[in-house]
Amino acid sequence: MIQFTVLGEAVAQGRPRAGKTKRGRTVLYDPQKSKDFKHYVGLVASQHAPQNLLEGPLVVKVKVYKPLLKSFSKKRTQEAEAGLYRPTTKPDVDNYAKGIKDALNKVVWHDDSQVVEFSISKYYSATPRMEIEVDQVMYGEPSA
Repeated sequence: MIQFTVLGEAVAQGRPRAGKTKRGRTVLYDPQKSKDFKHYVGLVASQHAPQNLLEGPLVVKVKVYKPLLKSFSKKRTQEAEAGLYRPTTKPDVDNYAKGIKDALNKVVWHDDSQVVEFSISKYYSATPRMEIEVDQVMYGEPSA
């Protein structure tokens, strides 16, 4: 099992942008913010990555901790820190998932198609971060 924490505010995968080449062909590319975030997550992951890329089916669990809102009362802040009050605001969790899976390609595993189970949760915290856990599926045992 590989576990690591990426400090800072998580960035959701942005919509692809379109541009033109000098020859007039249309090309799609990642927004700079998404690109930078994937690079950062990949860098942090590389410090915890195995010597050989993981093989076979994988289970990935991610906890995204968003920053507390300034409008929170002391009571709401305590509830949020305890996990009793959770974010229901955008971005959607699946937009986080895409960026994380892309960032871990060729760093932790060969291809994100190896991920057979992916769970992601959003929380509030005074310390914005992402906690990521990657585990290999053992054949013959259902994952817990």
